[in-house]
Parts: sequence; C-alpha cells; structure tokens
Amino acid sequence: MNFTIAPLNKSLENIIQHKINLKTKPVGSLGMLEKIALQIGLIQQTNTPKFNNPTILVFAGDHGIAEKGEVNPFPQVVTQQMVYNFLNGGAAINAFCNQNKINLKIIDAGVNHNFNNAEGLIDAKIANGTKNYEEEPAMTLEQCEKALQKGASLVTDVYQEGSNIIGFGEMGIGNSSSSALLMAHFTKLPILECVGSGTGIQGDAKKKKKMILQSVFEKHKPTSAIEALATFGGFEIAMIAGGILKAAELKMTILIDGFIVTAALLAANDMYENVLDYCIFAHASKEQGHLKMLDYLERKPLIDLGMRLGEGTGAAVAYPILESAAAFLNNMASFEEASVNTQES
Repeated sequence: MNFTIAPLNKSLENIIQHKINLKTKPVGSLGMLEKIALQIGLIQQTNTPKFNNPTILVFAGDHGIAEKGEVNPFPQVVTQQMVYNFLNGGAAINAFCNQNKINLKIIDAGVNHNFNNAEGLIDAKIANGTKNYEEEPAMTLEQCEKALQKGASLVTDVYQEGSNIIGFGEMGIGNSSSSALLMAHFTKLPILECVGSGTGIQGDAKKKKKMILQSVFEKHKPTSAIEALATFGGFEIAMIAGGILKAAELKMTILIDGFIVTAALLAANDMYENVLDYCIFAHASKEQGHLKMLDYLERKPLIDLGMRLGEGTGAAVAYPILESAAAFLNNMASFEEASVNTQES
C-alpha cells in the first residue's frame, strides 16, 4: 500500500499561537490544552477548529498463541463473547461512547467464530484467527497487506461520513503478547521489559509468558515493519495500523488509546514518517511497557487513571479534553474583547 502523509502545515502556527496567548489568562496557564489547541488547529488548518462526527473503531481478532492458554488467563472464546457484548451495548466502551456522543463501530478483523451476519457487526474477517507464532509467522505478508488495506478502507468510510476525528480500540485474547513482541522489535528494548500482565496474568504464569515470548522473539528475525507486523501481530492490530495511516493521510485528528493501539502505531510510524503529527495520546495505560512506548515516541499522555482495559476506552474518556481545547480557543474572550487592561497604570 502507498500512503501520502504530509507533515503538518505550520503556516498558521503564529496566528493560532497568538490567538491562544491573547485569551483572558496568563500565557501557558491552560497547560496541555494550549498545546492541543495548537495541534488541532494545525491539523485542521484553521484557528477555529471543531470536531465533527467523532468515531471509534473497535477491531476484534483472535491469536493462535492464545489457543494453548499459556500466555493468557482468559480462554480464547472470550474474544467472541466480548464482541457480542459490544453489539449488545454492555461494555465499557459502549458506556463511554454513549456518554460522550462518540459513534462506535465494531469490526470482526479475524475472530475464531462465525457471527452469522450479526446485526451491527462489520465483517472484515481475514481468517479465523492468526497462526501460532511459536511455530510460524502469525500471518502471511498477503494477509497482513489485506488487513492494512481493510483498516484504511474503513477509515475512508468514516471520513466520507463526515468525521474529522477518530480513535481506535481492540479486543483479542492474546493481543498484549503480540504488542509486547512488536514493541521489542520497534523500540529495540529487551523483550522482558515489554511483557506485562495483559488481562491479569501474574506470578509463575507471568514468568512462563515472558519465557515463551522471549523464545518467540529469538526465533523470528523480521527485517521490515510489515514483516514484523505479519510475524508478531494480529489481524486487529494490522487493521488499526492501516487505519492510522489512512487517517493521517486524510488529515484527521487521531486519538491514540493504550498499549495495543500504540503497538499498531509503532508499526505505522516505522512505515511512514509524519504520522505522529496527527496523533494525540489519550492516556497512560497501566500495562507494563506503555510508558516506555510513549518515551520512545517522545510523547506525553493526556491522562493517567491507571486504566488498562483496552477497547478504546482511554480514547473515549479523554475525548472531552480535546473538546475543551477547541472550546477555549473558539469561545474564550481575548483581553481586548473583555476590556481587560493588562498594562500597569
């Protein structure tokens, strides 16, 4: 796939920053909100930015490694059960999207289950789960490219529906293991520093998970970003990577969730430069490794609530902060408008 991702056009930077500085407040007193206001203004190329049709895409996929249950405390069947929970409106991501008026779309990227055209589910299935990367690459390069393309296509659909801001979520038992492997590949950190608890694995089971993933990492030697994604990734992770790339190409604001979505971003960022210009990092996941990912990318999260659920919940919870940034830029009076004299008498 080919994407054309331009760096942020900064021709309006001084105009937007001047508008921010003249608001009825001390310069810099709104902290990160001021930085967000500048970034979204540059993304949208206006000093009056607004968000239209905010949308979160949740991709679900199964992982071959999870079939044995050695790296995950929950059985693989939980992936399909949670997809039904999403469709029935019962998950945390449903609650937060409803609260914040965010459109939610659920996608079957490669769940090991036949949903029989379940109402509300977008069928983008590549296969019934990936292969077990203990034995072979998780997917073929062809499958990985197809997943990237599908993620990009779904983002195009959202864009054509009028959205200019998008977030991503995921569901897939075993996907924290894939993300740890991808993190180790792209950041060059030791794999043992990248492996966390995932859905709650602890003690001896966590030690075994680390041992297994270290063996997997040593077994495979991918030489490119797409090969790493195909070797270690999941269909949901690859689709998110493709979605991120397309959203950046379309100059959408991209709200990055936690550990798994950031792993997809690591792959996307390695494939194409300038992607980070369009990304705002919602939160710091409690999952081991996420803060190190953010350090590698030299980015700061908006909030740290100790969350590690996934599903895009961090993005959904953080979205109102972006609305606040746009609101102060658009609606707060300047010193002149408010007749506030800042000069000493």
